[in-house]
Order: sequence, then structure tokens, then C-alpha cells
Amino acid sequence: MIWIANLLVALVAVLHVYFLVLEMFLWQKPLGLKTFRNSPEKAAETAVLAANQGLYNGFLAAGLVWGLWHSAPAFGFQIKAFFLLCVIVAGVYGAATVSRRILYVQAAPAAIALVLLWLA
Repeated sequence: MIWIANLLVALVAVLHVYFLVLEMFLWQKPLGLKTFRNSPEKAAETAVLAANQGLYNGFLAAGLVWGLWHSAPAFGFQIKAFFLLCVIVAGVYGAATVSRRILYVQAAPAAIALVLLWLA
């Protein structure tokens, strides 16, 4: 069970690296415009904010990877749980303030990973 939980934690980390790339480097490119349903004008106006948001997503990914790689399993569990909770809170807030689909793309995978982590 721990392998499945850790696989999902890793998936959440990879998703957040993907979000980092989208928000920091592809925000004004066709993929970023399509993903976030932005016009080129809106993307240009919000590029600095998106880059900042992408950086935070990178920190979440780094924390999850840290938890996966930590040599002390009990402390690694605490790190993973903390960062998964951060992802869930960010996802719920994003769903409430920006788009409901953030709940499914960001918060739901983290919640599933957290439940499996607790069960493992």
C-alpha cells in the first residue's frame, strides 16, 4: 500500500512541476493560453502573477519530493502529509475563487494520495 501512496504523492509532485512550467514559462504561449483559457492580452497583464504562482507550485512539488526521499519514514510521512494538505487547501481555495476544475485537477489527486498515505 505504501508503494501506491508514494506513487500518488509522486504524481502530485509531477503535476505541480507541470503547473510550474505552465505558469512560469508557457503562460503566454499557445498551450498556456488554451489551458488557462486566457486571451493574449489578459495573459500579458497577468504574466508576473502567474510566474509567482508557478514558483509556489514548484515549492509544493519540492516538499513532496523531499518527503518521498527522506531517510526517516516517520518524518517523511509528516512532510508528505503537510505538503499534501497544503496542496488540498490551495486547490479548494482555487476552486472557490477561480475555477471549480481546480478542485478536480489539484485538490482531488492530493486528497486521494493523503488518504492512501494514512491507510498505508
